[in-house]
Amino acid sequence: MFLAMSSNINFPNLGLELNNVPSGFTVFGFYIAFYGVVIATGMILGVLMAQWQAKRTGQNPELYLDFALYAIILSVIGARIYYVAFAWDEFKADPIQIINLRTGGLAIYGGVITAVITGLVYCRIKKVSFGLLGDTGMLGMLVGQIIGRWGNFFNKEAFGKYTDGLFAMQLDINAVSSDYTCSLATLTNRYADRPDALERIIEIRNNTKLIDGITYIQVHPTFLYESVWNLILLICLIFYSKHKKFNGEILLLYLAGYGLGRVWIEGLRTDQLFLWNSPIAVSQLLSALLVIVSILIIAIIRIRLKKKTA
Repeated sequence: MFLAMSSNINFPNLGLELNNVPSGFTVFGFYIAFYGVVIATGMILGVLMAQWQAKRTGQNPELYLDFALYAIILSVIGARIYYVAFAWDEFKADPIQIINLRTGGLAIYGGVITAVITGLVYCRIKKVSFGLLGDTGMLGMLVGQIIGRWGNFFNKEAFGKYTDGLFAMQLDINAVSSDYTCSLATLTNRYADRPDALERIIEIRNNTKLIDGITYIQVHPTFLYESVWNLILLICLIFYSKHKKFNGEILLLYLAGYGLGRVWIEGLRTDQLFLWNSPIAVSQLLSALLVIVSILIIAIIRIRLKKKTA
């Protein structure tokens, strides 16, 4: 076994230098991306979290292992379909790359949507409460997201616009998207219908750093922001879960809490997925809608419960 495709990642304002961070390794000539390893680890620990929460709330943990066998596979497919649907230009010339997951390209919202649909079907078949399953399963989903975002770290992707703030991250320009090395004419043509994204990428290109003969871009580590946000959200939901007012409340709080963080974080990114032929970031729009709808549903249900007990 040996590591492959390594490059440096620096956090200059934290005094942190990580040399030769690999994107994967080879075993007997077969390349294995750390992106996939991290995602798989997140899934396994997510299932364990759901089972732990099931025990904690008097449920059968095996129910969640059984559900995970369906949900994980279908959610990966859903996450890929979501990504491909809004990034078709990356695949139309070589559609076979749709099934190549080793280079990244899984959209979390696609996985969440698929998991919810799978849960609805599963609960109908098993005749169990979807609200309770959602409350328990979404804690596992959060664990998967917390860990899974670090796959972006190894892939040197899902970063934000230029910054010189405390958490500024430097990436070797040759290890990231060709957006940062292609000609300006090519870049302008590529982002003709996304002027905001074009402006951010040009700002990054205009603020590169030459260190020891290596050119770096300097950006927001948005994958890190989202991972930390999700960790805080997970801790809050675990503590609140025994005080919830109705089954499904934790699921709705997850959607609102994650959506709130994603609206902010998505606004920093340069590699957003956009609605077709528009400058609208699809995940940012969906996040905002989830926040509003989830809070409204929680408020309506709580008002009804209060009236019943009055």
